[in-house]
Amino acid sequence: MSKVVSAAEAVARIPDGAVVTVSSSSALGCPDLVLKALGERFDAEGHPRNLTTLHPIAAGDMYGVKGMDHIAKDGLLSRVLAGSYPSGPSNLPMPDIWKMIVEDRVAAYNVPSGVMFDMHREAAARRPGVLTRVGLETFVDPIREGCAMNAKGAAAPIVSRVEFGGETWLHFPNIVPNVCILRATTADERGNLTYEHEGAYLGGLEQAITVRNHGGLVIAQVSRTTAAGSLRPHDVRVPGHLVDFVVIDPHQKQTCETPYDPAISGQIMRPWSSFKLAEHGVEKVIARRAAMELKGGMTANLGFGISAQVPRILLEEGHPDAVTWAIEQGAVGGMPLTDFAFGCASNADAYVPSPQQFIYFQGAGFDVSFLSFLEVDVEGNVNVSKLGKKPYLTAGCGGFVDITAHAKKIVFSGWFEAGAEIVLSDSGIRVAKPGKFTKMVERVEHVTFSGNRARAQGQDVLYITERCVMRLGDGGLVATEIMPGIDAEADIVGASQGRVRVAENASTMPASLFATQPMGWTP
Repeated sequence: MSKVVSAAEAVARIPDGAVVTVSSSSALGCPDLVLKALGERFDAEGHPRNLTTLHPIAAGDMYGVKGMDHIAKDGLLSRVLAGSYPSGPSNLPMPDIWKMIVEDRVAAYNVPSGVMFDMHREAAARRPGVLTRVGLETFVDPIREGCAMNAKGAAAPIVSRVEFGGETWLHFPNIVPNVCILRATTADERGNLTYEHEGAYLGGLEQAITVRNHGGLVIAQVSRTTAAGSLRPHDVRVPGHLVDFVVIDPHQKQTCETPYDPAISGQIMRPWSSFKLAEHGVEKVIARRAAMELKGGMTANLGFGISAQVPRILLEEGHPDAVTWAIEQGAVGGMPLTDFAFGCASNADAYVPSPQQFIYFQGAGFDVSFLSFLEVDVEGNVNVSKLGKKPYLTAGCGGFVDITAHAKKIVFSGWFEAGAEIVLSDSGIRVAKPGKFTKMVERVEHVTFSGNRARAQGQDVLYITERCVMRLGDGGLVATEIMPGIDAEADIVGASQGRVRVAENASTMPASLFATQPMGWTP
C-alpha cells in the first residue's frame, strides 16, 4: 500500500491538542507545503486546535517561505518552543508568529537549539528530561526569564534549577511530541527517505524516532518518489518503518531563494575562485582581525553576521581550507555560505546530523567560535536574542547558547556604535560622526552569553569592533588593541560612557588590516 497522500490528507490526521515537532532551518529543509495545508485545514474546519509546536531551528523565513507563519493562528497554536524564529530587516512586515508572541496570544519560548534536540532524544528513550549546564546564568535560566518570551510563557515554566551530584543544573522535563513533520528529497514506496538534494540532514531522524516511540504520526515531505528497493541502504537517512505518510512537493526550495544548487548538497565541488570575496570596508577589517585568531589545522565554529565573513578572509589569503569550519545545521569543512544561503556550505567534507553536531558543540570539541553581538554590557554579557522595539530583527538564540556554554575560546564581532559615520582609509579608521547609541551598554536587554560564568570557567573571550579589541577581564571590558586612527579617549572611553577602559599597554593593530590586497595571513 502506497504511503503517498496529499498534504491535505496527511494533516487531516493531526488531532486537537497535538504536540507537533517540525524539522527545518529557516527555508533549508522546510516542509512548507505540509505546514500550509495545516493552516488551510484550520481555516476551513476550525481544527486541529490548541497545538504545541517544537522547532529546534526556525521553520520558514521572511523571503518567500512562510513556514511556521502558516500556522500562526489564534485557536490553532497555543504554545510554541523554538530555537529560533523567522527574522529579517525592519523594512519587511513583522511575521505573524512574532505578532502572536508580542501580543501575548501564544505561550512562547526560545530554547537553545541543541537543548531542543536533547529534549527529543530524552523523550524518545523515555528518560526523565534534559539535565544540562547549557544556559546557566543566561536568559535560559529560571533566575532570569527561563526561556519565556512573553507573559503566557512565563506563566507556564518549562525549566527549573536543580541540584544533582553537588552541582547546579538546568532541568527541562519532557515535552513528548506525537506528530513529526520533516522533509527529505526522495521517498521510495516503503517510505524510506534520502536527502541527496538537501543542504543538511538537520534532526529529522531523531524527531521521527521520538514520535514513533510514542505511537505518533510521522509525515514526510519530499520532491519525488521512486520504486521500493531502488535506494542504496547507505543513503537512507530515515527508514520507512518510521514514516506514515509521504507528501510530494516537486517545487520545494533547497533553501531560501535557491531552488537547487548541487554544490550546497555536495554533488559537485565549486572552484575556490567561484566564491565571492568579502567586500572591502569596515566589516571586512573586523573580520580580518578576527581571522588573526586562527591557526592552520584548527576547527572553528561560525555564526551569522560579520563573523560569517571570516572564511572569505582566508579564501582571499589563498588558504581556503586551512581551517575546518563546523556550522550548526551540520556541514563540516568547505566554504560556509552567507546571506540567504547561511546555514549551508559548498565543498563540505561531511554533513553531520544537527543533534550530533550540537553534542560536539556543547562539549566544546572545537578550537574557537566566531560569533556576532547586538550589545555587550559592563560584565561582558552579550545579547543576540532580543530586541524589544523590533523583536523580529533577531531570530532568537539558535545554537548560540549551546556553542558558548563551554567553548574554550570565543571571538565576538560587531559595531561599537550604531549609526556612526566611519571613514576608512589605507592607514586606519576615523570616526567622522558619532553614532546614535553605543553597543557597549550598562545592562544588556537579554543575557544570551554570561560574562560572569565565562570568567568562572576560564573561557578566553574577545570582542572585536571597528575601534578596538576588548578582552573579558576581572574588571569588565578592557580594550587591549586600538585601531589605527581611533582616538582612544574620545572614541572608546567617551563613546562607551566610561564602560570600556583602555589597557595601559594597549597596542595598535597592524595597518595590513586596511590594505586592498591580501593582508598576509599564513597557516
